[in-house]
Amino acid sequence: MSKKIPVSGLYCIIGEAFSRGRTNLQVVREMIGAGVKMIQYREKEKSARDKYLQCREIRRMTEEAGIAFIVNDDVDIAMIVKADGVHIGQDDLPIEEVRKLVGGDMIIGLSTHAPEQASEAVAKGADYIGVGPVFRTFTKRGVCEPVGLEYLDYVVANCPIPFVAIGGIKEQNIGEVVSHGARLICAVTEILEADDIRGKINALQKKLR
Repeated sequence: MSKKIPVSGLYCIIGEAFSRGRTNLQVVREMIGAGVKMIQYREKEKSARDKYLQCREIRRMTEEAGIAFIVNDDVDIAMIVKADGVHIGQDDLPIEEVRKLVGGDMIIGLSTHAPEQASEAVAKGADYIGVGPVFRTFTKRGVCEPVGLEYLDYVVANCPIPFVAIGGIKEQNIGEVVSHGARLICAVTEILEADDIRGKINALQKKLR
């Protein structure tokens, strides 16, 4: 398995709590149709079995489409379905322990909120980092205060590995994030809550270009 982390484009996160009654599978079909390059499965409330069954099907869909598939937090499910990677947070298992579990081929992404966390992620072998929340976000419980564009500027100037800007990014402010040097960008509710997911992704991709 090659590590297929895109250098630019949209990094899409799915979660049924925000997708207005649509299932994750329905949302993934729209995302694939819109040509996204990376999808992360982030479900906090489902049972392990339900998450596994959805991830197994999404793995099949993303593999056929040639899209990188990342599982949030659930290292065991990521390994079972042969996802391309796993994404962890600062309060999850240490990255070096996750690496022992998943081996050298699987992508490991780590959420970071400050320069010292970015440096540590690089030192400990993360394949990419999340940078944020850039703006205020309500998609996660207990999320930290926005880190603003200042931290993004630091990462653009200093981080040698790929990174994704995340947190409160919308169609009206994505241009500002791009102007600060971000190339891989995540917009969660802006996409999941849209009437037309494919149309919204296309609009965001135009701003990215």
